[in-house]
Formats: sequence, C-alpha cells, structure tokens
Amino acid sequence: MDITKLSALELGKKIKEKEISVAEAVSLQIDKIKERDGEYNCYISVLEESALSEAEEVQKRIDSGELADTPLAGVPVAVKDNICTKGIKTTCGSKILHNFIPPYNATVVERLRAQGAVIIGKTNMDEFAMGSTTETSYFGITKNPRNTERVPGGSSGGSAAAVAAEEAFYALGSDTGGSIRQPSAFCGVTGIKPTYGTVSRYGLVAYASSLDQIGPIGRNVADCAAALDIISGHDKKDSTSVPTESYDYSKAIGGDIKGMKIGIPKGYLGSGLSEEIKASILEAARELERQGASIEEFDLDAVEYAIPAYYVIASAEASSNLSRYDGIKYGYRTEDFEGLQEVYKKTRSEGFGNEVKRRMMIGAFVLSSGYYDAYYNKALRVKALIKEGFDRAFDKFDIILGPTAPATAPKIGESLSDPLQMYLGDIYTVSVNLTGLPAISLPCGVDKQGLPIGLQLIGKHFGEKDILKAAYRFEQTR
Repeated sequence: MDITKLSALELGKKIKEKEISVAEAVSLQIDKIKERDGEYNCYISVLEESALSEAEEVQKRIDSGELADTPLAGVPVAVKDNICTKGIKTTCGSKILHNFIPPYNATVVERLRAQGAVIIGKTNMDEFAMGSTTETSYFGITKNPRNTERVPGGSSGGSAAAVAAEEAFYALGSDTGGSIRQPSAFCGVTGIKPTYGTVSRYGLVAYASSLDQIGPIGRNVADCAAALDIISGHDKKDSTSVPTESYDYSKAIGGDIKGMKIGIPKGYLGSGLSEEIKASILEAARELERQGASIEEFDLDAVEYAIPAYYVIASAEASSNLSRYDGIKYGYRTEDFEGLQEVYKKTRSEGFGNEVKRRMMIGAFVLSSGYYDAYYNKALRVKALIKEGFDRAFDKFDIILGPTAPATAPKIGESLSDPLQMYLGDIYTVSVNLTGLPAISLPCGVDKQGLPIGLQLIGKHFGEKDILKAAYRFEQTR
C-alpha cells in the first residue's frame, strides 16, 4: 500500500497501531518528494536528515506512551517558508532572505513538535506572501498538480500543491487575503483560515500584521480540524493572541446541521463569477439544505469595496514591515556600494522582486503626507463598514456561503501579465481578513477542464466549529 495516499489521521492511526514506524513514514514521504518535486517545485527546502532524526525521537515518545492521545504524532508535516524554524533556512521566497537562518522557532512549530509532528520541509510561496499564484518566488514557479500548465494559487501555493501532490500529509500556510483558501480551491484540497488571534503569529514573518493568520491545509476537513487543535491557543509572545485554553475542533465535526441558518450574499453570485462555479456553489447549498440547513440569499453591505480597502491597508502595512530589510542586520547585502544610503538602495533594489516593490511603493504612497487621509484613513473606515455588514449578517445567519474564487486556476503567466486582474481574483476572500473572521475552503466540484472548484464557508468570530461541522457534513455527501 502507498501510505502517501492516506489522510494525516489515517497515517497517525497506523503509526499508533504499530503498522508502520515513524521512520518508515518519513522515508516514504521523502521518496515521494524526490520522485515528484522536480516537476511541481512545492518545496524550497527538504529536511531529509533532520526529519529522519526527529522520527527516531518521536518514535521513542510514542512507544513510551507520552503521545498516546495525540492523533497526528509521527505524521510528517510541511511548513510554509515564512514561518520561522530554528536552525533551518526561512526565506519567504525572496532573494533578500535567501540565506536567513532564524535563531528561534515560531510558536506553531513548537506546538507541532510538542505533539510529535515531524517537519519534512519548507514550502515554496509568493515572495513575502505577495501574490496569488506562487509565481513571484525567487526559487521558481510552483505548478498545480491537477494540471501543470496552471498555477496552484498563492501565496501558500507550495503548501497546497504539496498536499495535492501527495508530497505532504498536511501543511501549514498563512492567509493575509485568501492565501490559504484560494490555493486550496485551485489544488482541490481543504484549507482553513482561523479567526484572527486564534493561532499565534509569533515567528510568522510579517506581511500585513493586522491581516496575517496561520492555518492548516489538509486532504479533508478532519485533518484540518486535528491540525488546528494542535496550533491553536493563547500565546503570551503574541499581543494579538486570544486568551483561550482549548478549542477542541475535532469534537465539533460529525454532528448534524439541522436548523443551521446559512446565508448566500447576492453579490457573490453576480457578474464576474464563472457560470460553472456558480452552478457548483448553488448545488453545494442545495446539498446542505437537504442535510437540514436553511438557505437564504441576502444583501451583504459594503463588500464591493473590499478589494481597494484591502490593498491600501495591506500595502501600507507591508511598506512598514519590509523597511527592516536594509542589508545591514541580516539577509542579502549588495556587494558593490559606496556609503550607507547606497547599501540601502542597492540591497533593496536587487533583493526584492517586482510585485513586492509594487506593493511597497503603493504603501509608501498611501501613507505619505497629503494622501494619508485620502487613502489610508478612508480604507480603515471602509474596513469598519464591511465589518458592520458582516455583523448584521451574523445576527441572522450562522454561516455565510459562497465561492472561494471567481474562476478556476489560470494558466501560468496569465496573472503576472495583468496584476490588477490578479488582485480582483481575491474578491471573495479579502473581506474575511479585513474582519478577522474564520473561513474554510473545500472542494465542491470541477469545471469542464477538470480543474477543482472551491466552496467557501465563513463563520462568526470564533465560529470555527460551525464551519467545520457544515464542511464535514458536505464532504461526507460527496
């Protein structure tokens, strides 16, 4: 049997029952990466030596009974390359950090290791998470395993593609404007963006600090819930972390959804949405209705302004966060310079890619004197209006349902030739980050070209259990 076809929970069970050792599971996973990753380019770093060493230690902990209650103990996991790993290169897909080795682990990495996870590698991504296609990485383009002429989505495209290609049982990504959900939709896997503050951001290299959130990508809803159980929880190192002890997401799945109220924003089904995707989304809604939920269309206020508000706020925060990369403290430094100012200018010119430079320049512009009120402050007011619209919707509904993306995965090269069109592709995902809400994307069909279609379920603040329950119920009908 090819164990790399198993879900993460299925493999965890076989390890517990001594049907396979941790070292065997890790070796087989590394073999699959060696076999396939030359074509897909899911990984920036594959940690063969350290993973096999970790496997031996985890096996001892399992055998001693220390990890008896941990369902994912011994299961290899991939980590997006903007999440810090002590002693292991963390590049953010950028030349400017191509040689950066963090002296500490992100909190999510510490929590994974405490629960017996084995980190198998660091996955490719759009540079500094700025992009929707994983084409802006300094380390090359990642290809969609469902169709190698297509992008896998982004910025967590390496993580989603690794899960889809059976190069990882599950993976961590980060989501600033849809960067977990959109690649999950394009690659036909499942990904969840938790409520802002549910998962610690300590050790996540910042893009836009008020929007960034770490979350899991898996082959099914149960795997994502189990991973979220591990990485969630309060962290005193993160001032935005929510002080709650336990979430127990895995216990939420499996129940019925009778009486659950689900709303579909009318604007989510309007112009710009592929007819094939619309048909799949409406069929998914009907299936949830057959399972006992009530479905109703409604008007969601202010979401038509989400894209401009998001790109103003995200770019402004990015221009501030990325100012630390100056060639002095760490990372890449230009070789030929005269004086401090030239070090700054040449290092940043050579070290950052075009998309990162574009967003930093937009951010610097909207924060500049004379434009701050016209753009940045106005974007913050729009953000508040969008949040009020969702709050009113959740007074009536338990879940909001819609598509994850307006189209299936585009061909490689199409999006970068028209950045504005790429930005508009985030229309259904960015509102969730602006409001801090949780959302999950899971497969709900394929188009006529065989490309996956993603269904998005959005929950109330800390309403992960509701969206996981509904997602699991829908998944079981397929």
